[in-house]
This record gives sequence, C-alpha cells and structure tokens, in this order.
Amino acid sequence: MKLLSFKGGVHPNDRKHITASVPIRNMEMCKEYVYPMSQHIGAPCTPTVSVGDEVKRGQVIGNSDAFISAPVHSAVSGKVIAIEPRKVPNGSMVNSVIIENDFLETTELMDNYDFDKIQPNEIVKRVREAGIVGMGGAGFPTHVKLTVSEDVKIDTVIVNGAECEPYLTSDYRVMLEDPEMIVKGLCLAMRAVGAKSGKIAIESNKPEGIKSLSAVLDQYEGVEVCRLKTKYPQGSEKHIIYAVTGREVKSGKLPSSEGIVVINIDTAVAIARACLFGLPSLRRIVTVSGEAVNNPGNFSVKIGTPIKELVEFAGGIKGEPVKILSGGPMMGIAMNDLEAPVTKGVSAVLLLSEKEAKIYEPSPCLRCGKCLSACPMRLTPTLIDKAVEERDFDSMKELSLMDCIECGACTFACPAKRYLTQSCRLGKALLRNEAAKEKAKGV
Repeated sequence: MKLLSFKGGVHPNDRKHITASVPIRNMEMCKEYVYPMSQHIGAPCTPTVSVGDEVKRGQVIGNSDAFISAPVHSAVSGKVIAIEPRKVPNGSMVNSVIIENDFLETTELMDNYDFDKIQPNEIVKRVREAGIVGMGGAGFPTHVKLTVSEDVKIDTVIVNGAECEPYLTSDYRVMLEDPEMIVKGLCLAMRAVGAKSGKIAIESNKPEGIKSLSAVLDQYEGVEVCRLKTKYPQGSEKHIIYAVTGREVKSGKLPSSEGIVVINIDTAVAIARACLFGLPSLRRIVTVSGEAVNNPGNFSVKIGTPIKELVEFAGGIKGEPVKILSGGPMMGIAMNDLEAPVTKGVSAVLLLSEKEAKIYEPSPCLRCGKCLSACPMRLTPTLIDKAVEERDFDSMKELSLMDCIECGACTFACPAKRYLTQSCRLGKALLRNEAAKEKAKGV
C-alpha cells in the first residue's frame, strides 16, 4: 500500500525508542496544583472561586462567556490558597488558581451520555463544558472546531496520529493501550459535525499502533486507518489533510473550508471520556524524555501538576541538562526552569544533554537551497531571513511570511546552521506589531 505524504519535509533522528516501549504510568498526586486561567487559544478565563474556597475534583474553577475559550477544572479536591500570576511553560506570567490538595478526591462530575443516543448538539455542548482543547500543543478550543454553520459541509474528520516530533511517544502509547476510546472519540466528533468519513492517520514507523487501532474498527462504520510516510512535519494540520485527502487548505483558510476537521489522539480520548463518563479535561499524557532524565517514560498527569514534580516522578535529573523543552525539539518551547505547571497543551517535557542539544554558531548563507526543499509550505526561508534582518516589511509580506508554520524544518536542513525558524518567528511578530501600529493610527 502506498504511503501518504506531501512535498518537502525532513527526516530527523526520531529518538522514540527511549520511551516507545514504556507503558503509561499514573503519576502520584502532589501537594499543590497550579491552574493558569489561559491554557488555550482565545479569551482567558476568570476565576469562579475565591481564596479559602473548598473545591471538588472536576469542579469548574475558571470560565469565560467568550465563544473561543474553554473552562478550567480542578483535577483534585482541596482548598484555594492563592489566586495570583504564575509562570507558564512559555515563560509568561498568567493569572492562576492555586489549590492545596486534600488527597480526599471528593469528586463532582458531569452526567454520562449513552454512546448510541447522544445527539450532535449534546456532544458540542459537553465538549465545551469539559474544557477540551487541542492537546497536540496548539490548544484551540475543540468545541469551536465542532461548531459548524449551516453553510459549511464537513464530510471528514481526521484523527492526527502522526506524532512526527522526535522523542514524543504519548500518542503512540495511547494507540496501544486505549484504542477503542480513540475510535469512540472520533465517532462522536463525526456525529457532532455530520461527517460520514473518519480517518485515523498514523506514520508508518508505528506499525503496532496501526495494528492496535485496526483491530477495533469492525464495529464502527465509516472509520479507517491511513498509513503516512514517516517524515517531519507530517503531523502539521494542513499537510496531514493534503496527505490523507489530497485537498489543499488555502492560505488564511481553516480546514473546515475544505470540509475537514482535525483532532489529536488525546483530544479524541478526551471527547469520549467527557461524553461517556462525565469527565472534564483533568489529565493528559506527557512524554518525559532525554538523556538528562533518569527514568524516561509516558505519564498520565493531572493538569496543574508542577513540571518539577513530574520530572522528580520520572527519576529526577541526571547530570546537567543543556536544554529543557516543553514539547518536541522541532517546535517545542525552551524553558529556563521547571517551575511552570503541566497545562492542557504540554505534550512532552524534554531534558536534553549536551550530546543531544548541540549548539552551533551560524555562518553566512551558502545559497544551497536546502531550506527551500525542506519547507513544507514552499516558502523561501533564506530570503525571508534577509528581509527580517533588514526590517523590510513589504518583502516579508510578498514572501508570504505569515504562512510559515514554524515547524523548524528549514533550520534543521540548513548546513550553515542559520536560525531560520527563529527569524521567521521574529518577522511574524514584527508584522503583527506593524499592523497594530497602523490600526492605531487609523482610529
């Protein structure tokens, strides 16, 4: 069978062998949990509790009336001991509710639905109530994806099981350990948007995952597993859509414009858990890996868990990590400490040794064109880099800089070790700032 793919991309050493064979472990509870009021794209939440309040596991502790937002729930029972700014993985300070765990697990969950009887509007409502967001890292509120206007026809829902970032194996372990919940979550998403076709897209380097999911498909109509070529960034939303369906999402458009919705593996499981068991978004699976951690593995972690506690549960730090990342090495966020909590978008915590995280001094562009061949968006990173350096806003726009998905393929491919992806990120920030200034002038 032909493997599905797209043009461009790169083939980094995936380093998945470190954790791929290690079963998911439930992390022990901590004394204190931190809940940032913004763990998603969109409007931040406002705390619905006050200092001194007793809360239950599953209780809403932050919410917003905005459509593009997602409520925050406590994953433990206990007392609110503070509401104050705390650091999140990207380094910014976000207003947060801090809860002291009483270890009683007093629980307040939502009602269950019957899988065969739950209606589309009930699925969307439940996903919103459960605070489910894209758990592949983007953090886009899932109920927004599942809310389809009458003039839009969705025919396909894709579960993104590519997991193309090196080191990450959390989705793979879920494929092996909980395949039926993935399929049920997919079917619920299909029902919510009226799609007849469901596709679970998995890279070919995960044959056991493909086998595990294929084994449970017989009882579910319209669902199939699609085998993708192992290549980075195969899991990019636009590229997985092209690989699986042949449709191309145009610049500035959403997947819904092509009749498609894409959700992550753990997001599909979260949908099933919310609808069938009344469980809001209380936990996620996190890969902890790298040569600077003693016992790498995949962990079921309560949202709000301090990352330093998670690393300790994984055996603690071995040696001195040269780089600490939230997420994968290609698109992850560098952290200068472990003080932030696990949020809904933290898919991995990597502690990389000097051998793994080599730091290179960039040299002048060789004009070899390798960054152009690698770019999955067919951009010209070397010209964008020059335009950003010269603050040439017109050229940045002409070169379609805003279409960059910041995948890191250009930087990986560059033999001169130029920081092309970082340059693109800077250029996008400059363009946004310039647009804000122009807007302010026009007011």
